[in-house]
Amino acid sequence: MKKSKSEELSEVVLESGIKVKPVFGPEDIKGLVYEKEIGQPGEYPFTRGIHPLMYRKRPWTMRQYSGFGTAKETNQRFKWLLKQGQTALNVAFDLPTQLGLDSDDPFAEEEVGRVGMAIDTLKDLEEAFADISIDKISTSLTINPVASVMLAMYLVVAEKQAIPWDQIRGTTQNDILKEYIGRGTWIFPVEPSIRLIGDMVEFCSKNVPKFNPFSVCGYHIRESGATPVQEMAYAFEIAITYIQEVLNRGLNIDDFAGRIAFNFDIYGNLWEQVAKFRAGRKLWAKIIKERFEAKNPRSMILRMIAGGGGGGLTIQQPENNIVRGAYYALISALSGTQTMALCSYDEAYTIPSKKAALISLRTMQILADEMGLKDTVDPLGGSYYIEWLTDKMEEKIVECMKEVEEMGGMIKAVETGYIQKEVSRQAYMREIKIQSGEITK
Repeated sequence: MKKSKSEELSEVVLESGIKVKPVFGPEDIKGLVYEKEIGQPGEYPFTRGIHPLMYRKRPWTMRQYSGFGTAKETNQRFKWLLKQGQTALNVAFDLPTQLGLDSDDPFAEEEVGRVGMAIDTLKDLEEAFADISIDKISTSLTINPVASVMLAMYLVVAEKQAIPWDQIRGTTQNDILKEYIGRGTWIFPVEPSIRLIGDMVEFCSKNVPKFNPFSVCGYHIRESGATPVQEMAYAFEIAITYIQEVLNRGLNIDDFAGRIAFNFDIYGNLWEQVAKFRAGRKLWAKIIKERFEAKNPRSMILRMIAGGGGGGLTIQQPENNIVRGAYYALISALSGTQTMALCSYDEAYTIPSKKAALISLRTMQILADEMGLKDTVDPLGGSYYIEWLTDKMEEKIVECMKEVEEMGGMIKAVETGYIQKEVSRQAYMREIKIQSGEITK
């Protein structure tokens, strides 16, 4: 019997393990109830976006990750980026600073100022923000084990600029569990580190109400090798761990959940990435409402920065990374993220040059101002494929979360090395596929 053309096609299986057929139609989403599973933008379960008008009212924040050398050099780059139209700051610190080491520490040798700016004293941080009114911008301090120290210094910088704490907007990354999984810049054991995060949440909720005390980073887990499903599932389990720490102190979920931020990665299949974020918004809203019994709808929203990750870039033919970055930015916009950041085309082999950083910024600006991405909310909503895939991604994320919870939660899964092994296994499998030509890169 002769095979049909459909049967002759090669099988398509997404990185998340979902099989994709050639054509989708109404029958694929007939079980979906719009009001319950999709809903209007700005309304529970926030599948289509966390604000009613999204980019039509306010475009995404453009927040390039930047910082190198000395505070003075970084200050010059900050001011230049802001002059070019960047709308927020995303601060890169060098590894010694991230680990609480002074620049003259023997362990800091050869790393001072290399992948970010060196901060040793309050004077350094003052210099980094010289002539920048920090009440006019949102600043992300990308630092983890010493986040409490850096926030304290930043608040003193605000005082010296005569800015009240309640006017300070921004984020400390402050996600220590992902450091054990994906980066390694940790100082203290797991439980004391989580206690510090709880301290930060308590302090900020009472004293710096517009500041996000932590940003859960699926980004680094994905960059380390995790699948899109694992990226979301592990990030949510990490966030749940931090939430439980704060609730155990007597705070109510609505006291702080609205200030939880997330940092996610973008590279790979365009449709899978869009569905990942739509599914993530829906699932996170359900978790906060149903598991933690939040009453305020703003506690249920998934606020995130997302952008092109270095995992998708190549050292060979680096100019191709400009094209990749443009598509990553498109995915971010189509996914309804609040903040966008792109790895510059040369970040496959160095920190961004001025030229490369500007190309990334202009990419986001062109997308916002010339391509019509601000015209209407969730333009892919209603697509048979996207709605079907969103539903499947949610199912997969829930399954992955259950695996972690059956082990006793994220702390146990990290301490036993389970998460690290899973991420490493996926990274190895992906590299095998790249080397064999099954994946093009």
